[in-house]
Amino acid sequence: MEASICSSCRSPKGQLPCGICGVILCKKCAQVLEKDTFLFMSPIPAELTHRCYCAPCFNDKVGPALDAYNQNVRKAKAVFIFTKFKGEQTRLMKRNEKPIQVEGCLDERDTLLRLAFLAVKVGCNAVIDVDIRAKKLRNEGYQTIRWQASGIPTKVDADKLNRQ
Repeated sequence: MEASICSSCRSPKGQLPCGICGVILCKKCAQVLEKDTFLFMSPIPAELTHRCYCAPCFNDKVGPALDAYNQNVRKAKAVFIFTKFKGEQTRLMKRNEKPIQVEGCLDERDTLLRLAFLAVKVGCNAVIDVDIRAKKLRNEGYQTIRWQASGIPTKVDADKLNRQ
């Protein structure tokens, strides 16, 4: 294996190419993203699917997208979830948005968070009429469960909900 020179620190141990511009970096200079960094984002833009980035590419393209993604995840954790059995509480809420749906999640909490993330993407702070279901998948002697959920995103006044 031929030794390459890191384009950032000029170390002779460069071995990782930047995913966007292709320059060679050493382990110390490379900005490495974990595999599940953009877990809830679908579809993930092509420039965010790489593992290693140089500092300029990370600061210009990946950093702002990562900040926006993390802000949306924080908002999703604060989304109000109302199941379809809480019709008495949601009967006066508007149902103007198209229903959203997630499938193939590993657990119930992850499913609801993905649903809330989709609601945040359309500018809503609540999901009503949520129908969440577990589906058993069997492969001979092995069994697993996949979760799916659907609901209608809407906007609610958080102060009014807290007063009730």
